[in-house]
Amino acid sequence: MDNIPILAGLGQIAGRYDCLLCDVWGVLHNGEHARRPAVEALRRFRTQGPVILLSNAPRPASDLVLQFARVGVPADCYDGIMTSGMAARQALELRMRRGPLRLFHLGPERDRGVFAGLGVTLCEASDAELILCTGLYDDDHETPEDYRARLRPAAEAGLGFICANPDLKVQRGSQLVYCAGALAALYEELGGGVVYYGKPHRPIYEAALALAAELGGHGIQRPLAIGDGLKTDVAGANQAGIDVLFIADGVHGEELGALNERNLARLFAGAGAHAVGAMAALMW
Repeated sequence: MDNIPILAGLGQIAGRYDCLLCDVWGVLHNGEHARRPAVEALRRFRTQGPVILLSNAPRPASDLVLQFARVGVPADCYDGIMTSGMAARQALELRMRRGPLRLFHLGPERDRGVFAGLGVTLCEASDAELILCTGLYDDDHETPEDYRARLRPAAEAGLGFICANPDLKVQRGSQLVYCAGALAALYEELGGGVVYYGKPHRPIYEAALALAAELGGHGIQRPLAIGDGLKTDVAGANQAGIDVLFIADGVHGEELGALNERNLARLFAGAGAHAVGAMAALMW
């Protein structure tokens, strides 16, 4: 596998591309505060093409805008937002064309915007037709193992499971917390079937590029994805045929260790992935 160049800034390669698909958690902010150099890098790129924030957040774009206001991400560093929650909501809307839906929501109450206004009937898993998973109830303290016993009956009964955030973990401040993808992996281990919405699955990239073309007023020919997750951001871009810039000081920071070509080669070889460059943190 070719060595991955370690870049000093996005400006070294920005001229090759006409659109950015940028991850949010671990790149633009860490759940507590914005990363100012990343904000400035996106601002500067917008002079040459649209910036779409591509997130596995299990929530609508409006919820992310509110979160951005809290953590200090300004509206002038991006053109549009595409989330896994938006894609999951579209799937629920299609399902409800067939009639009412009894839904078990597995996740915190803050994520309920993903089905707000759809008229679903919330109930326990034993009475539900479908599970919608947006995360753990208490991701500050719980792990997927806390859910094994409660998910086993649903998996054995063949209850469908929608995962609205394929991430396994994200960075929150200095901590890593489990996401819906970790519960989905457990559900599959228990024999249940899961449908995923978000990265690394191709439909969300197609939706993001369509949004970029609409907002930018031209077709997108040379997009660049930016992210810190090997199994989501990097794998998804690789599968979609999109170049990707890896941000090392994110979810894989401890696993990688010092940012050098040797450690990058080891990390990427284990994932079977590739990137056009790597940076410790996004900056221009």
